[in-house]
Amino acid sequence: MKIGIIADTHENMPKISRAVELFNSSGVDAVFHAGDLISPITLKELKNLKSKMHLVFGNNDGEKKVLREKLKETGTVSERYFETTLEDRKILMMHEPELLAQLADSGKYDVIIYGHTHIAEIKTQGKTLIINPGEACGWLHGKSTAAVLDLQTLKCEIIEI
Repeated sequence: MKIGIIADTHENMPKISRAVELFNSSGVDAVFHAGDLISPITLKELKNLKSKMHLVFGNNDGEKKVLREKLKETGTVSERYFETTLEDRKILMMHEPELLAQLADSGKYDVIIYGHTHIAEIKTQGKTLIINPGEACGWLHGKSTAAVLDLQTLKCEIIEI
């Protein structure tokens, strides 16, 4: 099973469209969005995903009521944290990396996904794979990225979009 990972799209519609193309062509089974969509306008592109999307709100997200309503048919929306188990892998997603080191050290999670920093990162801490897909928008660092994770092998690739 493969999952697409994205964060900090910040309404950059052309980059969101490219990410959707990447995820659809990669055959991901689910997309995890680690926050900062910003507004419901982004759903014009995200509705083209062929897989379910799980979203955790970021610090800049607005129109939360509308986003919850629109996404309830095609995915899940969580306020701060999203936890799930896929292919026997316990996954935690959040926007801001609150208590990231402690959560990784707890040994409870196989994968922790976060955003907020706009800096792509893949690292292992203890048994936990930690992933920040970087900024999809490209506004801060000029590089738009997303990630694809193979849950069976825990191999993750940051891909420029």
